[in-house]
Amino acid sequence: MANTATGLDEQILETAKDLFINKGYHGLSMREISDALDVSKAALYYYFKDKEELFLAILKVYLDDMSEALDRIQSEAAPRREQIRHFIEYVLAQPSKQRATIRLASQEIVHLTPKARKAFAALYREKFVGKVQSILQQGMDGGEFREIEIEVAVWALLGIMFPYFYPTHSGDAPLPNEVIQEVATIFLNGICK
Repeated sequence: MANTATGLDEQILETAKDLFINKGYHGLSMREISDALDVSKAALYYYFKDKEELFLAILKVYLDDMSEALDRIQSEAAPRREQIRHFIEYVLAQPSKQRATIRLASQEIVHLTPKARKAFAALYREKFVGKVQSILQQGMDGGEFREIEIEVAVWALLGIMFPYFYPTHSGDAPLPNEVIQEVATIFLNGICK
């Protein structure tokens, strides 16, 4: 696969992401992807050796974007409470297709080979979960958050946001700000002193 997503490989990633979101991992074939792109299967296989590699590439692009956003959020001179709020705002303010990528990862990753799942889990921890854990840990260390089990708090945070990873809540539009703020308030008031 090319190192940067430009041209056809970018189109492949976007089109395949939409198809994976709508059909799931097992419900989609490389032929369907090539047909949707109006390219040959050979052209598709030039960029991605198989469906699993393509699926992982889609998830990696999302994790890279999430990692950059979390780096920006962590560099803010803001209390950790506000950093968590900004993280929630960042995730939930995205169009539903972007939010659905998180759902796609959590629901469809089980269909991959053990090696691919392990590679994804390492990336997920490094680029996403680990950074959220870091914000929470810094908040505890600074006395902003009460003592909590960090891993449980991260999964609780993702759990409270998970229903909004489905497009039925807002169609293709971002969620209304009132909903985003309410989600943030409910989570934060559960962990703050």
